[in-house]
Amino acid sequence: MHDCSNRRWGEKRYHSMDYDLKQIYGEKVYKITLNGGMSCPNRDGTLGTGGCIFCSAQGSGDFAGCAHFSITEQLQAGKASLAGKRPIHSYIAYFQAFTNTYAPVGYLERIYMEAVQDPDVKILSIATRPDCLGKDVLNLLDKINQIKPVWIELGLQTIHPSTAAYIRRGYELPVFERAVNELRRRGIEVIVHTILCLPGETMDMILDTLNYLNRQDIQGIKLQLLHVLKGTDLAADYKASPFYIPSMEEYIELLARCIARIRPDITIHRLTGDGPKELLVMPLWTSNKRTVLNALHSYLKRMDIWQGKDYYD
Repeated sequence: MHDCSNRRWGEKRYHSMDYDLKQIYGEKVYKITLNGGMSCPNRDGTLGTGGCIFCSAQGSGDFAGCAHFSITEQLQAGKASLAGKRPIHSYIAYFQAFTNTYAPVGYLERIYMEAVQDPDVKILSIATRPDCLGKDVLNLLDKINQIKPVWIELGLQTIHPSTAAYIRRGYELPVFERAVNELRRRGIEVIVHTILCLPGETMDMILDTLNYLNRQDIQGIKLQLLHVLKGTDLAADYKASPFYIPSMEEYIELLARCIARIRPDITIHRLTGDGPKELLVMPLWTSNKRTVLNALHSYLKRMDIWQGKDYYD
């Protein structure tokens, strides 16, 4: 158990990315999603052709920029779309679509450097697979991490072999562990993407995944409720035999249990999701992200729950 007197994150009661970045940069840092024009070994025939079972045609980059435009043009477009919010000076360049280390290292260096050379870009964030981090790529990431901070987001989703096989993840757990160790040996921050309420997974199974991640040298985590998107194999499965998807109230209770279990120093980068409305089959209530987060914060306060409350070594 953890000391309940340590509630340094304020009303949110968890260690958020927004909190971290404001401490470092003195202001809110906005994310611009980018498309580097890459594919995935789970799509190009190396491992498979259909991608992960939940993945849309955009390779989980439904909000990313267009690969037909340069990285500089995508950054400019992202800044323009955010300009109406408030004066903004700090951005995260987030390579999101498909597997963003799955290309020749010379190409990767060109697009990554194009992003970090923008003076407004404070952090380079790259979503990828742990089996797509060869030594040459790791050395490139190490080099860029000396210029500006590099975050690597690894899609783990679950530790359970049966679920991993069902979603067609395509790699075993030791591959993930080696990737984390190699990245951390180079001082690169690791963020892990997990999916909650995968078909067949119980609450205990979800907590098993979190307990496992608590023991890994990771700095951030994303908790993503399973989304069923049109055109995916998951949508076909759901249509043929609907599986459990929680209501908003049920999901908030589940999230609270997860937050209480997560190691207090791990930064939480996401607690919900807002899939594209034109593709979202279920759960439709996730389209109102602000409502979900407000309800979560109220629940945490009412139930006196904070990150790490139920954490144990």
